[in-house]
Order: sequence, then structure tokens, then C-alpha cells
Amino acid sequence: MANIQDCPGFEPFGADVKAARKKRRLSRQEVAEMADISTVYLINIENNHIIPALPVIIQLIHIFDLPAAKYFKQLATGDENDPRQRISRKVMQCPEKYLPVIEGALDGAIESK
Repeated sequence: MANIQDCPGFEPFGADVKAARKKRRLSRQEVAEMADISTVYLINIENNHIIPALPVIIQLIHIFDLPAAKYFKQLATGDENDPRQRISRKVMQCPEKYLPVIEGALDGAIESK
């Protein structure tokens, strides 16, 4: 199992799992059974102590319909110094309620050339 600091892009994974579990009003025991893992393992995932094994990540993504690209995007992208890639990663992590503001700013920047 990898540590959270060793997996850029996965920082929000545990919190996202926890939020999705709570939103669906599922207990940790119920989710652990659904994902075929121990409750302790789930607690460690939710509290960002560990990054789970890939099959567990896939299970949790499917159970909660989490956006896989949000977590794997940084692995697929190359240059950390490319501003377009940095901005894209930030937009993927941005709460949905702020996306209209970001879109408006981009539209204004494009129109102003």
C-alpha cells in the first residue's frame, strides 16, 4: 500500500469515498462488505492514511460512481510545468459550484485576446 504523499492526484480519494458513503447513508461495515475489504482498511482509506490496492480503488470507484479521471489524470499527464495541464488538473479538483465562475473567466479571457 502506498502513502498518500507518494500518489499525486489521490489526495482527495479518501475524503471523496467518505463523503459518498455518508451521502448514501451507508455504514463503514456495509461498504467494507461491498468492497470485500475490512472495516479497518476502509477507515485507513477514508482518513487518507493509505492509498488502497488498485482492485480496491476500482471497487470503490464503481460502488460510489466516483470520477476515475480525477485520480488518474496526473499519472497520465506529463509535464508539470505545462500551464494548460496544471490548470486542467485544478479544474478537475474544483468543486462543481465554482465551475461557472471558472468558465466565465475563461470565456472572458478568450474573447479579449
